[in-house]
Amino acid sequence: MALWKRFWLLASGIWVLVCALNAFSILAFSEGEEAKALQPIVLAVAVPALAYALAWGYLRLRSR
Repeated sequence: MALWKRFWLLASGIWVLVCALNAFSILAFSEGEEAKALQPIVLAVAVPALAYALAWGYLRLRSR
């Protein structure tokens, strides 16, 4: 496994954990504002996927 993939996996794991804690705290402490917890959940999936795609595309273009 390439080094950048290992760093991506570590950073993504930390990112998802922080987003999950944020969403949980919104759900636990806000009354009637469950829709606000949707943004951290979406970001937990979108940001690591975008980071992986950018790194993969950059290294693919650079190798040519």
